[in-house]
Parts: sequence; structure tokens; C-alpha cells
Amino acid sequence: MSGQDFSHMDTDGSITMVDVGHKGDTRRVAIVRSIVEVSASTMDLLKRQALPKGDVLTTAKVAGILAAKRTWELIPLCHPLFLSYVDVRFTIEDTTNCIHIEAEARTTGQTGVEMEALMAAQTAAMTIYDMCKAVQKDIIIRDCRLVYKAGGKSGEFHNN
Repeated sequence: MSGQDFSHMDTDGSITMVDVGHKGDTRRVAIVRSIVEVSASTMDLLKRQALPKGDVLTTAKVAGILAAKRTWELIPLCHPLFLSYVDVRFTIEDTTNCIHIEAEARTTGQTGVEMEALMAAQTAAMTIYDMCKAVQKDIIIRDCRLVYKAGGKSGEFHNN
């Protein structure tokens, strides 16, 4: 394949940021889900806000939002975006001791917000790990995936 077959590669094979200057602004949304598995005892401490580092889910929410805002600083070829909305939501599943994370990012612009939503979900998951690691080391972070995307030329994507 030639370099022109890859959006982030020049014809000489060097990497490049995609030029989105010719694209019109559209409303863009991305939703990502991830799961954090903990033990029953860790879940009990988390729900009672009795873990040594404090309120896990509030800290993870703030961390996820901050991470989405800084995605362009950490992923080399991402564009800096004006995010109109970022949220990180949690659902506790007692029967499996899982914390379900859903991160959503929105913008009106020339490029999508999938990476920002991914960064929010993964950073929230890693923050949960960090906040719980004093009582459990074998926490599992799994199934991080894009479940919804809208905007731009590719239109809507659903992956529930």
C-alpha cells in the first residue's frame, strides 16, 4: 500500500496529522463503555466510601473528564478540540461486583470525539484501580469499546 492509503501517513511513509480544514463543522458525539471488576469486599468498601483514598467514583469521574479535555496532548496525532460536553457515568452491578463506566463526549467541529470518550472511560477505570489498589491488586479492567458515534461523513455507528 502507498502512503496515501493511510490517513496518518505521507506518501514518503512519515506520519502526519490529518488535515481537517476542508471539512465543515458538524455535531459529533461518542459514547464508550468499559467495565471494572473488583472483589466483593472491595465493592463493599467502595459503596460505603470506606476505601483509604476516599470517594472513588467522584474522583474517577473528575479524572475521566479531565482526561478527555487533554486527549490531544497524549495521543500524538489527535486534534485539540473544543468539547461542548463530557460526562462519565457509573453503574454498580452487585451480582458480579462490576462497575460499568459510560463516558460521553460531544463537540461541534471538523473531527470526531471517539478518542476523547475512550480516554475518559479508560482514565476513569484506571482511577478506580488506583483508588482501590491498597485493598486489592487483582482488579480487572475490561471491555472498553465504542458503543455509539454520530456526526461526520461516516454517520451513525451503534455497537451495543
